[in-house]
Amino acid sequence: MVSEQVVAHYREEGFIVVENVLTPKQLQEARALIKEKVEGARGLSSPTDVYDLEPNHKPDDPRVRRIKTPHLHMPFIMDLARTPRLVEILQKLLDTPNVRLHGSKINMKSPSGGSPVEWHQDWAFYPHTNDDLLAVGVMLEDCTVENGAMYMIPGTQHGPVFDHHADGIFVGAMDPADVALPKAVSCVGKAGSMSFHHVRTVHGSAQNLSDKPRTLLLYEFAAADAWPMFNPPTDLAAYEARMVSGTSTLQPRLTQVPVRIPLPQPANHSGIYEMQLSAKNRHFGTKTAA
Repeated sequence: MVSEQVVAHYREEGFIVVENVLTPKQLQEARALIKEKVEGARGLSSPTDVYDLEPNHKPDDPRVRRIKTPHLHMPFIMDLARTPRLVEILQKLLDTPNVRLHGSKINMKSPSGGSPVEWHQDWAFYPHTNDDLLAVGVMLEDCTVENGAMYMIPGTQHGPVFDHHADGIFVGAMDPADVALPKAVSCVGKAGSMSFHHVRTVHGSAQNLSDKPRTLLLYEFAAADAWPMFNPPTDLAAYEARMVSGTSTLQPRLTQVPVRIPLPQPANHSGIYEMQLSAKNRHFGTKTAA
């Protein structure tokens, strides 16, 4: 699925986009299941362990901006994580046959107002014993600049781990002054494509100001010998059940990678969207759709 040249580009720039990873049948099934899942938010007036809601959500008119940990309650999502085409790419980029799913989420941007995500590094949220981790953005609709595609800052996986705190509180967002904004590259692609970015690559996404939705299934994958330093597993069987290829290990590989623990966190937040509202300086903010 990917050539050595593409792998080399990933190692240098910190991200790639691969087209046509999903089949039309997989796309159709994923869209149908997510549509059904969104209907489950009907009647809700506040976020839950499954749903994060847009500010304009109404109980009789659901507006979901995130479905949390879908691999735990949507079996198709776990099955998709093990699709051979995806696993082959993961093994090449992580340079190991042993790959584990760390987590998943579905980020949804409704037309004319889907929420932005401020600049950040995933590493700030889940540091491990080494940084052989990456995130996969499964494009379930065409991702364009207009509907809120992700932006990446090339090469930042080789640089520092930035502070994501404000006034001593972890807010999950960088100060925009630390971001090389002129270098930002949009990760656009047709439905069925996937983006892959290193866990330390600086990225973010703007509000959806178009008339088209943007649904992005996000996976986080790790080399099996990368063990989490924050919220370590307590159920070994469940942890090993997230292996998507190869074998697990009880011997973490330790490397000298800078780490900040994401604590303390704002009280009573429902996820990254509300958490980032506590950031002192924001780049994307909220605009009015045309």
